[in-house]
Amino acid sequence: MKKLILIGRSESGKTTLIQALRGDKIQYNKTQYVNNFDVLIDTPGEYCQTRNLGAALAMYTFEAQVVGLVMSADEPYSLFSPCCTVVANRPVIGIVTKSDRSGANKQRAAAWLKLAGCQKIFFTSS
Repeated sequence: MKKLILIGRSESGKTTLIQALRGDKIQYNKTQYVNNFDVLIDTPGEYCQTRNLGAALAMYTFEAQVVGLVMSADEPYSLFSPCCTVVANRPVIGIVTKSDRSGANKQRAAAWLKLAGCQKIFFTSS
C-alpha cells in the first residue's frame, strides 16, 4: 500500500478520515503536530492555513507516495491555489469530505480540487 499524506484546512475532516481508514473509533481530536502512521500522514490544518508553515507541508509530501488534498463539501472558499499541486512532484488526489451535509456543494468542491491539479476526486462522509 502506498503512503498517503492528507492536507487541508482545520476541520476539513482529515483526522476523522484517518480514524475511519484505520478502523478506529471516530472522535474529535485536534491534530497538534504531524502524525505519521504506517501508511497515513495526518497534518494540522494550520500548516495549510499559514504561509510560513506551508513550506513544511511541501517537505512532508516527500515522505509519501500520494498526496491527498482534503476539502469539506460545505467550504465557502478554497485555500488551494490553481495548479498548486505541481510542487508536490507526486500523484495528487482530491478528497471531498462531509458530502452528505445539508448545504453541501460537492460539485463546487470537486471543481476547486480539479483546478488545484488533483488527478482523481473521491467523495466521503463519516
